[in-house]
Amino acid sequence: MTAPRPVVEPNTWDFLREPMIAPTGFREYDARWKYPDDINLPGVTALGLGLGTQMFERGLRPEIAIGNDYRDYSLAIKNALILGLLQAGVTVKDIGPALSPMAYFSQFLLDAPAVAMVTASHNPNGWTGVKMGFERPLTHGPEDMARLRDIVLAGAGVARDGGRYDRIDGVRAAYIDDLVGDFRMSRPLRVVCATGNGTAGAFAPEVLERIGVEVIPSHNRLDYTFPNYNPNPEALEMLHDMAETVGRHGADLALGFDGDGDRCGVVDNEGEEIFADKMGVILARDLVKLYPGATFVTDVKSTGLFASDPALIAADAKADYWKTGHSHMKRRVKELGALAGFEKSGHYFLAEPIGRGYDCGMRVAVEVCKLMDRNPGLSMADLRRALPRTWATPTMSPYCPDGEKYGVVTRLTARIEAMAAAGAVLAGQPIERIVTVNGARVMLANGAWGLIRASSNTPNLVVVCESPASEAEMRAIFTDLDTLIRAEPSVGAYDQTI
Repeated sequence: MTAPRPVVEPNTWDFLREPMIAPTGFREYDARWKYPDDINLPGVTALGLGLGTQMFERGLRPEIAIGNDYRDYSLAIKNALILGLLQAGVTVKDIGPALSPMAYFSQFLLDAPAVAMVTASHNPNGWTGVKMGFERPLTHGPEDMARLRDIVLAGAGVARDGGRYDRIDGVRAAYIDDLVGDFRMSRPLRVVCATGNGTAGAFAPEVLERIGVEVIPSHNRLDYTFPNYNPNPEALEMLHDMAETVGRHGADLALGFDGDGDRCGVVDNEGEEIFADKMGVILARDLVKLYPGATFVTDVKSTGLFASDPALIAADAKADYWKTGHSHMKRRVKELGALAGFEKSGHYFLAEPIGRGYDCGMRVAVEVCKLMDRNPGLSMADLRRALPRTWATPTMSPYCPDGEKYGVVTRLTARIEAMAAAGAVLAGQPIERIVTVNGARVMLANGAWGLIRASSNTPNLVVVCESPASEAEMRAIFTDLDTLIRAEPSVGAYDQTI
């Protein structure tokens, strides 16, 4: 195996022959690159050979299920990855176009020791990547990704005989059957189904209709140019469009899905956008009635209500705040035997007996509908209003280069720790403690908090703030944190802000 180059000039002979892989594409728990700026097709083949080599190194049976999302270049990326896996001596079970959770499901259906899903997830067009895993329902964590990076970038992939390609049909139908089961709604429910013209459009409307929901379609036609907006239910553009559609049609709620269908966003019947961490508390309140004493894992970007909500406390629910990232969260849910994990970005990890522990936006959609069915006299807005009131920002991501973002967060964390030691305040509140499991979550004396961390997937920082007191305090927390951030010259503009 030829060691990939970090840069190969486009529109040259070498670009069509020599593997190119930017090292920064190997992230904490998956791989993502701009294509073809940071990886070329020979580079993707080198990645496949490295992944296959890693499978043999781990002693796995050399079989892998593989799928791709609905983008115009994803099939080419998948075929290049398959070529490398075949070179490594792996049997490839190609399930075709898919959602990430459909690929995870195929591991169970096909008894495959490994999975690889070609997807840029919620990233805009121009990005590609691979989500992969060996131990279902888990996906690669930092150690796995570091080892894969070392194999690939060193040109240490090993070619073996025995590779085989199998086209597998019927996985989509089996996946939808598994989601639907024998459940049917007992109350009428009108739901806006928003997919942003992404892959979920081939799944979500059918799943909802089969459980007895009246579907109001919103950008469900597959179109990989994403003519309306990039499918990302954490982005205000998509959430606002969902809210407008709810109002126009008088719907009971809206459900929105990202480009590879592993995340779900919710807007209630009053057009209020319910961020996924708050939706997680609503679901946890309902689920803990069925499973008293359950443990719920949530990421450091999420609301403090998982620990402070009186209803969850009364039901002896346990809250565990953990690292942001789908791989970290899946692993933690399995490690603790938790009933579910909730991430502010819209990943929900519903474990047995509800789900299989991986993040699946379609499963979340079904469970939200079941929640509504178990509460026939209440609207989604009623369930939202029943939560203790807090004011929170959306997830805000200022630009910061991949090579600098972790150093920036380390310096900012040290400055905040020094402030706390000196008795300084943030937004007028004393700093009570700083949670550093993933960046710096600054906990204030009145339960308010602000978070600064490095994005695992993109060249950005991540900033989130919440106050149980007022919107003004929430904004003040952001202002004070942003003042610290602006002292770092490598940090650029936000993708969205309050």
